[in-house]
Amino acid sequence: MAEINKKTGSGARVFLFVIGGIAAVFLIYYTVMSVLSPYRKLKELREKYGSTQKDQAAADSAFRKDSLYISSLRERAFLQSKISLAETDSIYITLDLPDSTANLEISGVNVHTAKIRKMRVSRILRSGDETLIYSMLSSPLTIVKDYATIKKEPLMIKMAPKDTSEYKPDIMPDTSDVEPVNLLLEMNNGMRIYFYQADDTTTASRNNRFMFDMNERVKDALSSLKSVISFKVPEYHPFIKITLRKADAKIMYRAVPRNGQIAVYL
Repeated sequence: MAEINKKTGSGARVFLFVIGGIAAVFLIYYTVMSVLSPYRKLKELREKYGSTQKDQAAADSAFRKDSLYISSLRERAFLQSKISLAETDSIYITLDLPDSTANLEISGVNVHTAKIRKMRVSRILRSGDETLIYSMLSSPLTIVKDYATIKKEPLMIKMAPKDTSEYKPDIMPDTSDVEPVNLLLEMNNGMRIYFYQADDTTTASRNNRFMFDMNERVKDALSSLKSVISFKVPEYHPFIKITLRKADAKIMYRAVPRNGQIAVYL
């Protein structure tokens, strides 16, 4: 009996060792694939936006360490993007990160300006290939998906009165005045732009932002896991995260149309 128990215990230890080894190998494999994700995204962007003219690429490389040249290159890209947007009749967003402002414009006219309280930009956009950044941002970015903690178009159902005696003015409050405002806009090139409200002094607001971020991280983790299991490098999303006043974040989200456009100045 003791001999049987000894063999059973030994078999259990071997099984646990094998399972642990498989888990460790998978963890290392997952980590390697995740590390490769930004590099694959950079390669993808270079293939899509990289300069096709060798002379231009050589000229850019000669001045790549000149901060004034880099600043001029990025400003030029921003202005080209704004010119394209000014030719449309739709409202759009412009993000001027050096000036710390987010703006709503229509036909080149600024209709609303919001001060950016905080910002965070992914490394691939801050210190990447300047020719690549210029090419990518010289045309407007288009919103393909959006996620938010408030409704984009508040819906109010109202019964029409039979006559003027039954008419009552609208007194229904906008619930988003008390709801925390956090949103994510995903661009057509895979970039993500996050808007967070700065007025998060209450516990409910902080919890809402935490859950908003956690929900996106869980989605990304599941998507990455699915890619890794399929022997594919997970998708990487360059990001810009900005913090605005709650009212400004709500105005920006509701003013710009679905599949609207954004110009970015880094």
